[in-house]
Amino acid sequence: MRRYRPVLLAILIAVSAFAPVAAGQSNGGAESTVDCEFPLEVTDATGETITLEEAPDSVVALQPSDAQTVFEIGAEDRLVGMPDNPATSDLPLGDRTPVTDTYQLVPERVIDLDPDLVLAANATDGQNVEQLRNAGLTVYHLDDAGSIDDVRDNVRTVGQLTGECDGAEETVDWMDEQLEIVDRTLEDEERPLAYYAMGDGYTAGAETFIHEVLTTGGVENVAEREGIASYGQINPETVVAENPEWIIYPDDRDEPPIHETIEATTASQEGNVHAVNANHISQPAPQVVYAIVDIVETVHPEAYEQASAELEAADEGGTESADEGDTGTDGSGDGASGESMPGFGVAAAVVALVAATGFVARRR
Repeated sequence: MRRYRPVLLAILIAVSAFAPVAAGQSNGGAESTVDCEFPLEVTDATGETITLEEAPDSVVALQPSDAQTVFEIGAEDRLVGMPDNPATSDLPLGDRTPVTDTYQLVPERVIDLDPDLVLAANATDGQNVEQLRNAGLTVYHLDDAGSIDDVRDNVRTVGQLTGECDGAEETVDWMDEQLEIVDRTLEDEERPLAYYAMGDGYTAGAETFIHEVLTTGGVENVAEREGIASYGQINPETVVAENPEWIIYPDDRDEPPIHETIEATTASQEGNVHAVNANHISQPAPQVVYAIVDIVETVHPEAYEQASAELEAADEGGTESADEGDTGTDGSGDGASGESMPGFGVAAAVVALVAATGFVARRR
């Protein structure tokens, strides 16, 4: 999976403003704040209490977001079954059993695998969950992920269930680093109006996961202006009247799914029509960060370039100051980097240096 954007952002977050190293990173890695000991007893979104005597050796993910999360936290070595469809095209199926026929779950395949744990995102049909439980399987039905905060919670939950708490915390830390620098980039930026086109006039309203992705990425959502709360249709004439500066759509189609009427908008006239990775923007999982950064980079290119320039300057200046701090001004070797570069410790300098050479300081 591509990591070039997170590399850039990771360097900037490490060196900009000489910020202190994030909690949990100073000792060489993320440390979980979640109890990751077994036996484990937890209650899922359906109120079902499940018990795991030990960390599961075999896991099945029912939804693409479940599979993505398992890969991101480092538990993929125990993933024996997962969906096999365009929504998991970025994830290697390998010798794992496909538990779907395209998008349709096949419960019998899950049952045949007899896994120690089944992960079911909230979108999973309740009847399928019940069928698997009746077959004697341990199924954890995750909470609804309607926000990025919910994604963080679900990542930690999957980490706890699979015994990968540190990997989950590392993933959350990575997400937070990227989102912090996105916030910095947008501090002085106006947010242009954008229309998210899903096809057949449908769009994402104010109470949806995609809406949060759009607004976090630095645009105002036409649907929110029009009082659309969930996923619903919007009249193309209404879109034209609002005259968005940007049209954003998922890239799982060959052309922008817009009515010809909408071609009269500023967005269409100026060519501000942008496709984002459908799997990143629509799945409540860690890679949603990529969609957010993609939107920021596209809609706010000057601010992004400025952040890149500041990154380069801060990196160069930080390296020089760190070198001076290593030997001390009197050559005694006692010069503290904390004095010449407040809050910028050795660990952060190492992160910046490693990232700058192109190495991605993530487990995956």
